Amino acid sequence: MLARAGCGFGLLALADLLKANDARPTLAPRPDAKARSVIFLFMGGGPSQVDTFDPKPLLTRLHGGTVPASIAASIPRIARSPLNDLFGSPYRFNRHGQSGIEVSEIFPHIARHVDDLCILRSCRHDSPIHAPAEYLATTGTQIGDRPSIGAWVHYGLGSVNQNLPGFIVMKAGETGRPVAWASGFLPARHQGTIVESTGIPHASLPTGVRVDEREAQLDLLDQLNRRHLERHAGNGELEARIRSYELAFRMQTVGPEAFDLARETHETKNLYGIGNADTNEFGTMCLLARRFVERGVRFIQLRSGGWDAHGNLIANHTPQALKTDKPIAGLLADLKRRGLLDQTLIVWGGEFGRTPAAENREVNPGRNHSPSGYSMWLSGGGVKGGQVIGATDPIGYAAIERPIHPNDLHATILHALGVNQHRLVYRHNNRNELATVNGGEVIGEVFA
Repeated sequence: MLARAGCGFGLLALADLLKANDARPTLAPRPDAKARSVIFLFMGGGPSQVDTFDPKPLLTRLHGGTVPASIAASIPRIARSPLNDLFGSPYRFNRHGQSGIEVSEIFPHIARHVDDLCILRSCRHDSPIHAPAEYLATTGTQIGDRPSIGAWVHYGLGSVNQNLPGFIVMKAGETGRPVAWASGFLPARHQGTIVESTGIPHASLPTGVRVDEREAQLDLLDQLNRRHLERHAGNGELEARIRSYELAFRMQTVGPEAFDLARETHETKNLYGIGNADTNEFGTMCLLARRFVERGVRFIQLRSGGWDAHGNLIANHTPQALKTDKPIAGLLADLKRRGLLDQTLIVWGGEFGRTPAAENREVNPGRNHSPSGYSMWLSGGGVKGGQVIGATDPIGYAAIERPIHPNDLHATILHALGVNQHRLVYRHNNRNELATVNGGEVIGEVFA
């Protein structure tokens, strides 16, 4: 009994050491903030804005032709090649909801929720290359050495549920770039934790091991790790490793319940497209995201790759939309009927858009990368739905009205959570670092 009690006292000392090295700011969210969690639906590869949420009738009329000189003069250099062989969208756009916002026919289910969406049609940055563009979209710069926005949120606000990771990542159809959920210069414990739809990998207890036996093993590890930490105070990787053992034990005993979809009704599973070959994977991820939100997980990143349509746009975008359309619509509907949408900020988009001109027309036309003007959308979390913010030129090359940089989007995410971007700081290399990289303005029109 004394040996066990001694271990317990040691853990108190360890907790004090960890607290002393925890540089998390004491941030209290704004009282009027509605969002408590974020679900970032990241569409890797770059969905085409002119085939999804930014209809361009003029582009259709000029199909096969050249950009008019009056428009070409306003297009940034980064988007100037090519300006001929325009490619009108093969998809119809229809008006939906009371707002009458036009949405591509490839998203029939999401279109039914258009009155809950705030579509940003003027997103832009300067990198046409996948990796640095994704770094911009998720960390705010092209370099790839900064914390992801999910890590910043977890650093600033923590997690309500101590038995699950506060920042969860799930992937479908891609390996992903770890920078997109990394902690950068923040303590390692704030990085995203990759989980699978079947649960957290390797989180189950080993065969034949009882809970009390596992607890005793971890007590011993805690003792050894504490002694090591005392000699290496301030080692962020070591602190994260110690915390990971503690969290892993809690996940082994409590976490599996969050992944138990047997508790869900057939109607709910069907809402997300679970059981259908095309939508089962992403539908399961979206349903789990709703369960994570219910359990207080702060930031969830759901990734669906494969939108890189350099050739055969139809063969690419049609199945990609099919995989995600019903699951995302199901997520929006389920959150709303449970009273959770208003406290959950949903973000949809990729690392950039695509050019209005054709690529590989001699085979099957696709589109090249275009960061100069692309679409994203927000929903829930205090967002005013049924509106469009910003615009690209009449062809769809570049943002010409209310340009929105990824830093602006990150500032807006923090604002929705009740966090002032200028108060969320971390001292690194003798300077106060911000999540918005000394830039970024809240898109005030987003909120009701």
